[in-house]
Amino acid sequence: MISMDATPNGTRGLQTRIDGRIGALVSTAVERHHRRRLAAVGHARVLEVPGGGWATGDPPPRQGCSLEVLIDGAEAIPQMAAELAGASSHVYIAGWHISPEFCVVRSASPVILRNLLAEVAEVVDVHLLVWAGAPLPLFRPSRNDIRRTMEDLCRGTRISWAVDARERPLHCHHEKTIVVDDKIAFVGGIDLSLESGDRFDSQEHDARAQRGWHDVSSMLKGPAVADVAEHFRLRWREVTGEALDGGAAPLPAGEHTVQVVRTVPERVYDGVPRGDFRILESYLRALRDARSLVYLENQFLWSPEIATVLRDKLLDPPSPDFRIVLLLPAKPNTGADDTRGMLAELIEADGGDGRLLACTVYARHGALSDQVYVHAKVGIVDDEWLTVGSANLNEHSLFNDTEVNMVCRHPELVRATRLRLWAEHLELQPEQVSEDPAEIVDTRWEPIASEQLERQKAGQPLTHRLVRLSGVSPRSERLLGPLQGLLVDG
Repeated sequence: MISMDATPNGTRGLQTRIDGRIGALVSTAVERHHRRRLAAVGHARVLEVPGGGWATGDPPPRQGCSLEVLIDGAEAIPQMAAELAGASSHVYIAGWHISPEFCVVRSASPVILRNLLAEVAEVVDVHLLVWAGAPLPLFRPSRNDIRRTMEDLCRGTRISWAVDARERPLHCHHEKTIVVDDKIAFVGGIDLSLESGDRFDSQEHDARAQRGWHDVSSMLKGPAVADVAEHFRLRWREVTGEALDGGAAPLPAGEHTVQVVRTVPERVYDGVPRGDFRILESYLRALRDARSLVYLENQFLWSPEIATVLRDKLLDPPSPDFRIVLLLPAKPNTGADDTRGMLAELIEADGGDGRLLACTVYARHGALSDQVYVHAKVGIVDDEWLTVGSANLNEHSLFNDTEVNMVCRHPELVRATRLRLWAEHLELQPEQVSEDPAEIVDTRWEPIASEQLERQKAGQPLTHRLVRLSGVSPRSERLLGPLQGLLVDG
């Protein structure tokens, strides 16, 4: 399905092979470092877990939840705004970045985030916690950027706000959660921000002369909401010294079982001194258990632990119809060739067997097209296991940034979510992609994505939004993902 841009012969082929071998050595060094690091803080088991999908430890899976998956900003963000507006007790918002001018309802009567939060704070307690920003002004958003933004957002209001600077060097607080009254929680990848792009985009992804945005969030009700709220209260207490009173325990609200999992590095918060790495554990359990399908939407793919499991599945497929489908950005903000390096390893493991397909998406208007930035963090395995959250598949999210994901094992919901996502990307209706996943991959995904890639290479207009990723640059870019992981992961 996917071919390398450079054939493995001549000088370029030799350079590619050398880079690949060195990259493999660096990846091995990173994995060994992670193993030592986790063992030192009592989490060695994370890398040794068998298949299954549920993470061990607290919080456990919670029964009696209601889970709704919200696809793209135009569906998710107005829902967030509506729940915020209806708060009766308190609101907690944690984010990587927030823009005061962000428009959360775009209709004849638009609603601006600053105005909405100011109005809500007149009625209930509103607590807002964001990353403090990069300590070096070479990177965005900087400490000064964040402080000015928060002052602009909260000046003249009753909003309580804090910035969290208790990060590991070169890392951040990346989670995106909203809690309303301890009854509803949003967990996902959507920042209420205009930084690096406008998150408000529809499932139609109309071309808008700027980068489009594909993202996913989830809305939770029921017992799992308390776990999201307790995580916020822990962070707020660690940063401000103020203990927030918890709400009443959420009542059962539905038929879904949901587990809240997170990444918290060790020695960042006194309340979690050994850290928490259960997002990685959840992914490893689910991927090791995969029998027929792995579907991943993510901003990055350069975790050697994840790549190793995927490579092993390709080398020894668990079933004849086993497929891996990846939806990634055409050009990530950072780490573009890092991801392509890991992708090249998977391409080699596939060996032309057609089990692996990596794609991206574009917004089209006639002969014009704009990139759609894939910012979603979604994992689906065998239509049985689903995760949605803030964690990318890289060293930052799985080891070093704070992140929150939710995990659900409910086949009906998981399959319905996959069909909605596939229908969006294939420009079809869900019932048109409801056949066997391998059949849809082979007869829909691969022909469309490959044809659009050839049109793109020939300078012809795209006729579909789905475009196959063409592989990896032939030189030292194969090294960058694992090398960066080794350098920044202390």
